[in-house]
Amino acid sequence: MKSFRYVRAHSVEEATAAHAGRATSRYLGGGTNLVDLMKLGVERPRTLIDVSRLPLDDVAELADGSLRVGATVRNSDLAAHPLVRARHPVLSQALLAGASGQLRNMATTGGNLLQRTRCPYFQDVAKPCNKREPGSGCAAREGVHRDHAVLGHSAQCIATHPSDMAVALAALDAQVELQGVRGTRTVPAADFHRLPGDRPQTDTEIAHGELITAVLLPPPAPGTVSAYRKARDRASYAFALASVAVVVAVREETVHEVRIAFGGLAHRPWRARRAEEALRGAAPGGEAFKRALDAELAAAEPLRDNAFKVPLARNLACDVLRRLTRPDADADAGAGATP
Repeated sequence: MKSFRYVRAHSVEEATAAHAGRATSRYLGGGTNLVDLMKLGVERPRTLIDVSRLPLDDVAELADGSLRVGATVRNSDLAAHPLVRARHPVLSQALLAGASGQLRNMATTGGNLLQRTRCPYFQDVAKPCNKREPGSGCAAREGVHRDHAVLGHSAQCIATHPSDMAVALAALDAQVELQGVRGTRTVPAADFHRLPGDRPQTDTEIAHGELITAVLLPPPAPGTVSAYRKARDRASYAFALASVAVVVAVREETVHEVRIAFGGLAHRPWRARRAEEALRGAAPGGEAFKRALDAELAAAEPLRDNAFKVPLARNLACDVLRRLTRPDADADAGAGATP
């Protein structure tokens, strides 16, 4: 049995002070990923700081119409929140596409952002993995890598990020609020997770000791619609082979605003900025969507067994864009229009 110290924090300040930047400390929220990794021997914290009872469990509407989502809001509660469903259906749909009902009842907003890759070589301590043990190698590169990255991977790591929620947050231009002993700061959700490079052991831009305290959702622009779509091997309780979150507004038969983020393709949610730039000001339509997405996905570097992900992601995004930009988009895609 591996022993560890347990601390139940009663305030954010108490939590960050207890963590104090120690590499061997971990925050405990819903525990749906961390506890599994402790059982597997991947995570071996000396101190667990329980933040699940901190007063960060509500969704508040701010004066400018944005929403402040506390870090300990459960995934089920966030997906069902009336303002989230009405203004940001892409987020509600992404949350409901993840895990199972039981897990969503436990998982928190902050914990969802901090979950680790489900690469089987990362979870198997008998296999080399640069993310788990820097410098040991990457067994996935020549192993079973059908589910792995096609964009932004490195010689050190080809893992993908597993969160559905984070993909929607990237497309929504959400901000992640962090608090540490030196104060509070915010990081764009699209930049919160990082590509592996030569430091695959570092998943995010969060500094040691910092705690996620909230996610900030900006108010949607008038006429905006959004949707999330996920392709996976079975209908539920499976991680994405590819997924896409789209936020788009069409005015006078041209694309006024569009934001696209892919999941299941990279070490982080992949914001498709090249495709977005190509589509702004264009007439919405199948050929324009395909050209823009082909330009985005030209950067893909598929591995031996996962080249199928590139056309899968393109077709998924084309279909969501087509449904959202049709006059009857709401009915077809379940998307919410903002008046």
